[in-house]
Amino acid sequence: MKNLKILSLGRNQIKKIEKLDDVADTLEELWMSYNQIGSLDGLQGLNNLQVLYLANNNIKTWGELDKLAGLSGLRDVLFVGNPIYEGLTKEEARIEVLKHLPNVMKIDGDLVKPSERAAAKGGEEEG
Repeated sequence: MKNLKILSLGRNQIKKIEKLDDVADTLEELWMSYNQIGSLDGLQGLNNLQVLYLANNNIKTWGELDKLAGLSGLRDVLFVGNPIYEGLTKEEARIEVLKHLPNVMKIDGDLVKPSERAAAKGGEEEG
């Protein structure tokens, strides 16, 4: 497992992300959609992570995304279906993700548009 690049753990009733230290230096993609994850603790040490799929989990606060700020290579994220999106349009949710993760290139399957990046940098407050 020391050279593991992609880990798929979707649909496993997982509540907590932990014990990924052994693959921290090699893991590039983590697919954990359709679980019960409410906290993004346990991801901070994944230095080579580029893809993070966490759709349909239990992420309730935008502050959880701030825990990913140190993952400079993170480019593709999937958060649709989490409570953080409730009450927001698709566009508002994408801008909010960019406010917390300004380096991502793809959100919920769609490439980030320059206009979205500009709106996020402009600090437009939604909600």
